[in-house]
Amino acid sequence: MTAELDFEAWTCPVPLRDTPFVVMGHGGGGAMSGELVEHLFLPAFGDAAAPGLADSAVITAGGARLAFSTDSYVVKPMFFPGGSIGDLAVNGTVNDLAMSGATPLYLSTAFILQEGTALADIRRIARAMGTAASAAGVQLVTGDTKVVDSASGDGVYVNTAGVGIVPDGVVIGPTRAAPGDAILISGDIGVHGVAVMSCREGLEFGTTIASDTAALHGLVADMIATDADIHVLRDPTRGGVAASLNEIARAAMVGVELVERALPIPAEVRDACSLLGLDPLQVANEGKLIAFVPEDTADQVLEAMRAHPHGAGSKRIGRCVPEHPGTVVARTALGGTRVVSMPIGEQLPRIC
Repeated sequence: MTAELDFEAWTCPVPLRDTPFVVMGHGGGGAMSGELVEHLFLPAFGDAAAPGLADSAVITAGGARLAFSTDSYVVKPMFFPGGSIGDLAVNGTVNDLAMSGATPLYLSTAFILQEGTALADIRRIARAMGTAASAAGVQLVTGDTKVVDSASGDGVYVNTAGVGIVPDGVVIGPTRAAPGDAILISGDIGVHGVAVMSCREGLEFGTTIASDTAALHGLVADMIATDADIHVLRDPTRGGVAASLNEIARAAMVGVELVERALPIPAEVRDACSLLGLDPLQVANEGKLIAFVPEDTADQVLEAMRAHPHGAGSKRIGRCVPEHPGTVVARTALGGTRVVSMPIGEQLPRIC
């Protein structure tokens, strides 16, 4: 007797974009996330939605220019080589503020806790948040805690929001990318995502891959101190370098050309991505930034980045061009080019 196959129970590894339900890809920072914001949230918000939504908004209040950002963290497992959901939440929000050129000042902390989670784990996460906040020079000033039943959560989810001050004269944003800009990155690509995946899947690569989670506002301050007109800063988290560069290219309607051999991808990250069938350019980072700066100041900014501990591995990886606006391409070692596409959904769910 042949068993009947339940086709409705099957799942597709690539989320279908035409779906009436939320799928994991909607949270991946790629095309599906963008569609959710553009076609559902913004129309629903109507006139209440601010134009030019970004990871952090720059607003004016009482004569001061403030950067404001919020983010939620659902990483699994909660503890991984090099960090935890606690320091990830603090550093991630600090970095979102820093990408506007802001000096981060205050953070809120909100927890959704699953019934049955060990208090020892929650204490460990809270301590990691306190340590990261102290190291970043920010205060945790307000918060909230909710508990859901054991069937409705998965350990601990964390939301952080942050406020910072943007210095006068500093205007940094994705629409400022311009042809002729040099594109810089502060270090190795794909480390955080592979660190979490190796821990989650029990993979071993002959060496421990630790997350690169770090607060980058000090690095940004040193870059701004060069007096270079920094056009764009972005921390390539969900969707990785590919998503960040595609978003910038589309926001400014410019072309982006990468030099493939210049991309700083560690051998262990290449090996892991090859094993798992992943593109390193689409793997999340949590302690790296991308900068678009005018060509005539690129070397000066690069020198300042390399002088900072979090930018010692900084490299020039490409340039902004007038051709193929809105598209990112990579120049290969053989002299050809390939399109670096925006991820549709999420290669690695629950990474940040």
